[in-house]
Amino acid sequence: MKLTKERIVDAGMAVFAEVGYQNLSMRQVADRLDAHAGSLYYHVRGKDELLALMADRVCRRAYDAGTEALAALPPTAGWSDRVTTQATTLRHELRQHPGGAQLLAESPGVLSTGGLALMERLLRTLLDAELPAEHCGIAADTLLSHITGFVLQEQNQPTAPPTATAAHYAELRDQFPLVTGELIPRLSQDEKFARSIRLLCTGFAALRPPTAA
Repeated sequence: MKLTKERIVDAGMAVFAEVGYQNLSMRQVADRLDAHAGSLYYHVRGKDELLALMADRVCRRAYDAGTEALAALPPTAGWSDRVTTQATTLRHELRQHPGGAQLLAESPGVLSTGGLALMERLLRTLLDAELPAEHCGIAADTLLSHITGFVLQEQNQPTAPPTATAAHYAELRDQFPLVTGELIPRLSQDEKFARSIRLLCTGFAALRPPTAA
C-alpha cells in the first residue's frame, strides 16, 4: 500500500497509544507500516512534525464534533451552553485517543490549524458573551488547560483503588476528614467535569460588564 502522510499519522497514533510521548520513534512507526524509516521522511520531516500532525488531527476531530453539537443546541441556548458544548466535545475526543491529552499538552509548539480553529471559536464565543477582550485569552487558556488536565488525570487513573486496612483508613479519616469523610459529595467523572465547567463559566460571567445580558 502506498505510503502517505495520512497513513503515517494513523501509525503514529497507534504507536503513541502503546508507548507514549517520550518513547515514540520514527522507526517504530515505520515498523508498524512495514516500511523503511528513511521513507517516512519524504512525507514527515521528523518526530516533532509527526507529533504536531497527530495533535492537529485530534483538534480537527474535536472541532468537527463541536460543530455538530453546537448546531444541535436549541435557539435559546446561551453563551455558557456553547462554552460547555465545546468543552464537552473536546474532552470526549481526547478520551477517544489513549494519551490524547498528553499529546496536546506536550506536542511541539507548532502552529496547528486544528488547534487554532478550536481557540478561534472559543474566543469568538467569549467575545460574543461580552467578556472584555483583555480577559478572553486568559479565560480560553484556563478552560483548555483545565480540560487537558482533567483528561490527563482520567487517562492516568489506576485501574484499581488503593487498598488500606480498616485501622489505616480510620487514621486517615481522623487526619483528613474532608477528603475521606461524607461531607463532600463523591461525584462521577462526568458530573465532576460538568460542574467544573459551570464553575469556570460563573467566574467568566463575573468579568462581564453589568450591562451585559
